[in-house]
Amino acid sequence: MAQIFPKSSNTLSKASVVGAGAVLATVGLATLHANRTTYMTTEDLPIEQVVQFTHSHHVGTLGLDCRFCHTAVEDQAYAGIPPSKTCMGCHSVVWKDAPILEPVRASYRDDTSLEWIKVHDLPEFVYFNHSIHIAKGVGCESCHGRVDKMPLMWRENSLNMEWCIACHRAPEKHLRPHDQIFTMGWDPMKALGLSQDELGRRILEENQVKSRTNCASCHR
Repeated sequence: MAQIFPKSSNTLSKASVVGAGAVLATVGLATLHANRTTYMTTEDLPIEQVVQFTHSHHVGTLGLDCRFCHTAVEDQAYAGIPPSKTCMGCHSVVWKDAPILEPVRASYRDDTSLEWIKVHDLPEFVYFNHSIHIAKGVGCESCHGRVDKMPLMWRENSLNMEWCIACHRAPEKHLRPHDQIFTMGWDPMKALGLSQDELGRRILEENQVKSRTNCASCHR
């Protein structure tokens, strides 16, 4: 009886198995790489909001403290978004008739909330607490970047898990004195004559900072 498959079929079958494995590996690596691109993480992409609030003006030019708007950042997990009455505290006098601020006036007048788009939006399975990071000495700038130079808000960092873990493994690289937590562009060498590593190691001990990298720290 003649053979149904020629001898070359053995070679082809082996090659197909190897080829399929190579394709799967390539797709997997491509997916991992794609998730790290700025297209996926939306880094450096200014976010269009219902009102184009400029941090560079309010923080950089006027010198507003982060806590003026984000009032819960020291005490709660969520930093908080200011209600329209906070905005109107100034804009009932300054730029009170500016067309660009009509959504704010309407929100205050109608007692409704503005629908801001969250820039630093973590997945629901990730737990992040602003207050503990502030208490341990992590400055706003470490995660949010130089907001005093952002005309429109964008995501400075990827917020991928590997980025978080890198900080948790070496927190001393981001620690600063409590009175400088909200200062943009603070330089420990200019202010104290210390490198960031020298200062960070000292604050690490003073604030009893632990390098927490177990899963339950963020995934609860």
